[in-house]
Amino acid sequence: MILGLAGWSGSGKTTLIKNLLPELKKINITVSTLKHAHKGFDVDKPGKDSYIHRESGAQEVLISSKNRFALMSNYGNKEKTLAQLIEKLDPVDLIIIEGWKTENIKKIEIFRKEINKPLLAKNDKNIIAIATSDKSISVNNTVLLDINNYKEIAMFIKNLIEQEV
Repeated sequence: MILGLAGWSGSGKTTLIKNLLPELKKINITVSTLKHAHKGFDVDKPGKDSYIHRESGAQEVLISSKNRFALMSNYGNKEKTLAQLIEKLDPVDLIIIEGWKTENIKKIEIFRKEINKPLLAKNDKNIIAIATSDKSISVNNTVLLDINNYKEIAMFIKNLIEQEV
């Protein structure tokens, strides 16, 4: 299952993921995450062999060890689509997407009224739940989740996965 976590910068998407992942693991849900970076980023360091390979013109550099691997791809100015990136992941029960808030996928909105940004759920039919501490929010066909109750959110996600099977 693919599930987006959408929200404005500073709403707590990464904090939610950090606290949600252990809860999902406890109930035997395997998870991969996909994070969108709005600005250029680099996981490689100048002077390292992989950096030298990439800077010398390699289209892709895969660096591997006993415990993990990282694949760095240069693809010019045309960003890969979410679907193309998902294809690169191994099969899991759940792929959590952070960012890509305009994608046509099921989403949980992370909302904090303190950041003074509008509620996305009012204009996005793909938002099926809102994780917030504001109990006064009401949007048709949208479940309200306690942003600080990670177990509740994990169980909500588990039910979504079970409904999809």
